[in-house]
Amino acid sequence: MAVKIRLKKMGRTHRPFFRVCAMDVRSPRDGRVIEELGTYDPMVPETDARAILKGERIDYWLSVGAQPTAKVGTLIKKYGTSGTHLDAQNEAISRLSDRRAKAIEQARTAVASVKMPDPAKPEEEAKPADDAAPAAEGDAAEAKPEEGAKAEAPAEEAKAEAPAEEKKEEAPAEEKPAE
Repeated sequence: MAVKIRLKKMGRTHRPFFRVCAMDVRSPRDGRVIEELGTYDPMVPETDARAILKGERIDYWLSVGAQPTAKVGTLIKKYGTSGTHLDAQNEAISRLSDRRAKAIEQARTAVASVKMPDPAKPEEEAKPADDAAPAAEGDAAEAKPEEGAKAEAPAEEAKAEAPAEEKKEEAPAEEKPAE
């Protein structure tokens, strides 16, 4: 399988946003990805703060033969692990508004905290099945009282309507003797 490191378009009309992804060559531009390697937001006012990349993972994919596209190659050259614009990027992020800088820092910490699963170790499927069973039982127990409440509600409405009808019948009877 041939792998390319390319941009996957996200966002909306007139507000583009891209993810830098390792993808199979045969998949469409916005199709299935192997791994997300960073982001590129061309709408950020600070030019050097537009790209946030996972340098170590990009280096890994390049070492196993993945080919970057022209735009991604430029981003890697500038903002990769040994990029030429890393100092300018840090300064640009610090110049951004506090809200944007906090969001970028949170993205960086989230990227750093993500642990990739080890394909050599199969995940235990017994634990999720055990966790799912009590939740399903709890959902069933909660659903039963709601059904019972729905069944009782029409009976209560019928009781409430019955006295009103009796009062209507009694009222004309009382008025006749008063005449």
